[in-house]
Amino acid sequence: MNDRTQAPATSPAPGPMLLAAKLPPHVWFGVSAVFHYLGPAFAVLLFPHVGVLGMAWLRIATAALVFAPLTRPWRTFARADPPARLLLLAFGACLAVMNCAFYLALDRLPISLVAAIEFVGTIGVSLVGLRSARNLTALAVAVTGTVLLIDVKWSSDPLGLFWAFLNGALFVGYIVLGHRVARAGDGIAGLGAAMAVAFLVVLPIGFTDALPAFFSPPLLIAAIGVGICSSVIPYICDQLAMSRLPRSSFALMLSLLPVTATLIGVIVLRQIPDFSDCIGIALVVAGVAFHRPARTD
Repeated sequence: MNDRTQAPATSPAPGPMLLAAKLPPHVWFGVSAVFHYLGPAFAVLLFPHVGVLGMAWLRIATAALVFAPLTRPWRTFARADPPARLLLLAFGACLAVMNCAFYLALDRLPISLVAAIEFVGTIGVSLVGLRSARNLTALAVAVTGTVLLIDVKWSSDPLGLFWAFLNGALFVGYIVLGHRVARAGDGIAGLGAAMAVAFLVVLPIGFTDALPAFFSPPLLIAAIGVGICSSVIPYICDQLAMSRLPRSSFALMLSLLPVTATLIGVIVLRQIPDFSDCIGIALVVAGVAFHRPARTD
């Protein structure tokens, strides 16, 4: 399939895009990695008030409303050719179901187990494009470090495991489809169009559960904050990183997510890592540093 399928859209302001081009893609990935865990941490606290699917609805609705005036998704679809429209529809559906499955898994399983299952799929994506012994070694080192970082306790909850594995599979889809959208041209406009599709998919699913938020301003503000932290900032940063990194390289860098989770725990929760955690962090950082992106992916 052609990774260069075009999806023309309105041109963004040159200033922000110039800044995006000047900063290394690793910087954008680092920002995304931080918000990858901040968002879910706050979302779990809102589950008792708006339900799991209600929180997923509010998250996606917030992102869709933020992107709409900035990217004008209707124009993106109008100008796209049929293959590009199909790509955006698939990406949007993937985002919708992935976010719902992720929250449904978090509601029943420890986040460490959900993260571990999610990481398994990214290993496969990494292996597809790592064409040198150096990069395979880097992947092995990073995976070893991740195993040390994630304190996984298996669960006997079959429904929770189902949602976790579905989320893991869709996360692979997010990497593959997101990378194609990023390489197609204006990835931010494509992301906005896909988020509009995601909102239409979840519209009938979580709206009833989300209703209490509309009658409680503090709850609504908190939900909007979760949406921005979970589906606006990290997804934009992912697109900026994906547009300049091979897909396999981006997948390998996802091994940094447990590192950022540990650092957030130190700063926010005063959870001091033990010696094993420190070794894990060192191995992940070493693996990512040792890796060299391929010219093509």
